Amino acid sequence: MKYYDRKINYYETDQMGIVHHSNYIRYFEEARCSFMEQAGYPYARLEEEEIMSPTLAVSCRYMHAVRYGDTIRVAVRMVKLTRLKCAFTYEITDSRTGEIRAKGTSEHGFISRDGKPVVLPKEKPQFYAACQAQYEPEE
Repeated sequence: MKYYDRKINYYETDQMGIVHHSNYIRYFEEARCSFMEQAGYPYARLEEEEIMSPTLAVSCRYMHAVRYGDTIRVAVRMVKLTRLKCAFTYEITDSRTGEIRAKGTSEHGFISRDGKPVVLPKEKPQFYAACQAQYEPEE
């Protein structure tokens, strides 16, 4: 599991000072990018190696509002890894209180620039090994 901390900006909120629901998906993406950097394989490196990682599915369960000025911590885990795709889980908590604010999941494929599936163990073994080192299957 990796962690990503973030302060909430005013522009992310609505008139009630509550974070707009679409931003949670952005927080997941930011946390996933941070996860990959911490794993030693940032997305920029993937793109240099001509690997694209489209999002296949994403979900979010909103539990308690996040507001302007809050600082959140996103816990992110890679819970699925196959030859062609991976999946992550996310838990957003208030950094000060530890209260769970939202939970979510995302699933991603791996394709070449021309849109063909990339079989990781065969075509990108170094990247696949980096993913395996971070993989934490769900209980």
